[in-house]
Amino acid sequence: MVSRILKWGNSLAIRIPKVFADEMNVAENTSIQMVLKEGALQITPITETGWDLVDLLAGVKAENLHDEWETDKPVGKEQW
Repeated sequence: MVSRILKWGNSLAIRIPKVFADEMNVAENTSIQMVLKEGALQITPITETGWDLVDLLAGVKAENLHDEWETDKPVGKEQW
């Protein structure tokens, strides 16, 4: 398939034909990884997993836990 590179703001853009998007299982706002290999652009969809609070909190250890820090006194109508 032959296509064209178009200007999009200060960048260049290509359109992914529907048959390719379906085959790659991508849609609007899908995260992708772009890599140049021997002068060719390779696009790979990134499979995103949801955040899990238990897994995130498992990474909190005494070594990486920071102390509280003070800010200045309230200015305006803040209530603390």
